[in-house]
Amino acid sequence: MKLIQSMPGMPNKVTEEEVDSFLENKLNIQLATIDEEGYPSIQPLWFLYDKESSKIFISTQKTTRKIHNLHKISDKIYFSIDDENFPYKGVKGRGIARILEDVDLNIPITEKIITKYLGTLDNPLAQMIMDNARKGIQVVIEITPNFFSAWDFGKAT
Repeated sequence: MKLIQSMPGMPNKVTEEEVDSFLENKLNIQLATIDEEGYPSIQPLWFLYDKESSKIFISTQKTTRKIHNLHKISDKIYFSIDDENFPYKGVKGRGIARILEDVDLNIPITEKIITKYLGTLDNPLAQMIMDNARKGIQVVIEITPNFFSAWDFGKAT
């Protein structure tokens, strides 16, 4: 993992272990894709971070604007995950996104994302998303980050 300090003047650097731990949180990822007019299009989404590969996974319906942008415009993305509570901290970066359409691969990834955020697969929203995954309506975006840029104002002292 390439780690950049977002605030180079901080007395204590954010470590790779702290980034890995932070990316296990239940905050939303803000995903930016590029639209037809060249503007960023930003969407808040649930995500799953795999620290072994340093990849980020997002499950979404294949008819969404972000999927359209990734298919038709560019596979380049920017992302940010930040905690709005003081002391502020977060991780951002850019990378390449790949759309995974293999239902057998997407089902376990989607299950992990739902379980992370809802704690169960036994609720109506979880069941709807899983039904969409089984039907191939739901796809997974696999993000390979070029770098992580991290900050933590709690490390200022």
